[in-house]
Amino acid sequence: MDKVLLIDDNPGVLAALELLLSLHQIDSVSAVTPQAGLQLLREQADISLVIQDMNFTADTTSGDDGRELFFAIREQAPDLPVILLTAWTQLEMAVELVKAGAADYLGKPWDDNKLVATVTNLLELSELQQQRRQSQQRARHARQQLHQQFDLQGIIYRSEAMQKLLEMTTQIARADVPVLITGPNGAGKEKIADIVQANSPLRDGPYLKVNVGALPEELMEAELFGAEAGAYTGAGNRARQGRFEAADGGTLFLDEIGELSAAGQVKLLRVLQTGEFQRVGSSQTRRANVRVISATNSDLPQQIAAGEFRQDLFYRLNVIELKVPALRDRPEDILPLARSFLPDTLGAQKKLSPQAQNTLMHYPWPGNVRELQNKMQRAALLCRGDTIDEDDLALPQGEMPGKIELQFEPSRELLEETLANCNGVIAQAARELGLSRQALYRRLDKFGIPY
Repeated sequence: MDKVLLIDDNPGVLAALELLLSLHQIDSVSAVTPQAGLQLLREQADISLVIQDMNFTADTTSGDDGRELFFAIREQAPDLPVILLTAWTQLEMAVELVKAGAADYLGKPWDDNKLVATVTNLLELSELQQQRRQSQQRARHARQQLHQQFDLQGIIYRSEAMQKLLEMTTQIARADVPVLITGPNGAGKEKIADIVQANSPLRDGPYLKVNVGALPEELMEAELFGAEAGAYTGAGNRARQGRFEAADGGTLFLDEIGELSAAGQVKLLRVLQTGEFQRVGSSQTRRANVRVISATNSDLPQQIAAGEFRQDLFYRLNVIELKVPALRDRPEDILPLARSFLPDTLGAQKKLSPQAQNTLMHYPWPGNVRELQNKMQRAALLCRGDTIDEDDLALPQGEMPGKIELQFEPSRELLEETLANCNGVIAQAARELGLSRQALYRRLDKFGIPY
């Protein structure tokens, strides 16, 4: 149960506050000195809010006592919300402390309704922040566990969508079944295929990759299944081993599988069903034990409806489907990926300005991770200083298909990095982000970021 710590040297004030809070089913504990209040804070882990006076020394109205107590509380419990009780003489000091992170200030005598409403809202916010921090901690733990247990091929991510995809990827990697990886161009389908292979029982066997979409149709069958000497245009006078033969005992990754010819689809279906195939120009049946991982950005069900792709082959390939989300659908991954693509220059990595981070977060990335990598490498080369700014990114401006139209809402990462760059100075960070100080405070509270 949430508990409020009351610190005031006036027993009458403490009694009034205790009664008021109890009438609204809010538990509280009291202290008449700063030292006693800090001791209670150390001893009782369920304190979720502090209401403190600004003066504890007789005949003093400067508010210095309250200021000292406030910063002592912040040092002991950085995330704990603090409400200041002030007289008019300490108003300026209270405003200063709100800028430094106090949740609110209320004048004496206080308005009961306003005080209860403020306490209730802050307790609810504190609970939400605690839940959010626990959720983030669980997510970090899950990522760490996955990295420790499996070979993730250096993939960088923060999003829940990619966490779920990688959990499924590593789970099915050990099963000897075909895998179909779908998703838009540049989203990372080949990286997912690499992770499947790296964690499969066949990881020590051959691992071959074929971009089916890059092969001329007349050479596709020879590339995949081989050709006898002189039997195929372009095959030359010598017999040619196909990729299935070369990958025997291992894995074959077929990218852009939707581009496979009708004849190639028939042969691929037979290989998946029986493990058997024939070279072009040969009647000899050959066998290969190959795990097939395929990938496509095409809508295969639509191609089936149009008579362009065999339905029976689709079901053979699609025993397990792994869907890679577009980058715009996992914005939490944008900044970590962007930083990973920045090359080290003389041992130092360039930084992204807050404006550049904001631009990256709001761009729709039609080319996905591949486009992001290209833009970051270009920006690093063209940037004259140590910090990459919005202009260095040279992202297309104006309306475009898929453009994400959002009112500026900084991410947790952007908030944390801006605060760090500004050495924790709220006013400077707010200017960098184009926000008012109060708007910045609200966003810091929303993410549970200490300040």
